Amino acid sequence: MSRTFLLLAALLGLLATALGAYGAHGLPGKVSPHLLASFNTAVQYQFFHALALMVVGLWLMHQHSRLLVGAGIAFLIGMLGFSGSIYALVLVGSKGFGPITPMGGMTLMVGWALLAVAAVMKGGKSE
Repeated sequence: MSRTFLLLAALLGLLATALGAYGAHGLPGKVSPHLLASFNTAVQYQFFHALALMVVGLWLMHQHSRLLVGAGIAFLIGMLGFSGSIYALVLVGSKGFGPITPMGGMTLMVGWALLAVAAVMKGGKSE
């Protein structure tokens, strides 16, 4: 699972870079400043959580833990829900994904909470 998380973290970081460039050079003038700001927030959150996923993958290389795997999965689902729904709103104009955004954000928070518990429990191994 660690290699899968590392690969996905790298690909999501690459995608965030490409989307960030598009947001900086391709979107201004095509969408409202409010939507552009939302798009940039989605890119920023994707970057942060791609890095968090990389940390999870590296940690898993040294210590297997269901809590860490859960955190990685939560980060993936959260990025898809939070950033993905904002991308859909801005790029496609689909407001139907709007309710998914806060659920994605909550899932990202679950990922951080699982990471915190894993840290307290020394990687998620109960002692």
